[in-house]
Amino acid sequence: MTQSINKPVIITALGFRKGLMAYPKRMEFDGKSYDFIDAGLSCVVSKGERLVQLLTMTDGTREFKLRSDNRGGSWTLLSMSV
Repeated sequence: MTQSINKPVIITALGFRKGLMAYPKRMEFDGKSYDFIDAGLSCVVSKGERLVQLLTMTDGTREFKLRSDNRGGSWTLLSMSV
């Protein structure tokens, strides 16, 4: 079951893919910390100068869908499996 969230989150650790595209390694949401086990699946969408990165991440138990605007500067948790 997936819960829609669509709220900003704090990313406390980042990793970088080829081309210096940032991805979250650790996230804090609602007072809990989640450690992601790999770089996940991602898709980059661009329109003009705007870049949006959509990611599917896992901590080994739950699946998270995140969106990054501003090349990893701000992150939004779109959904989380329960």
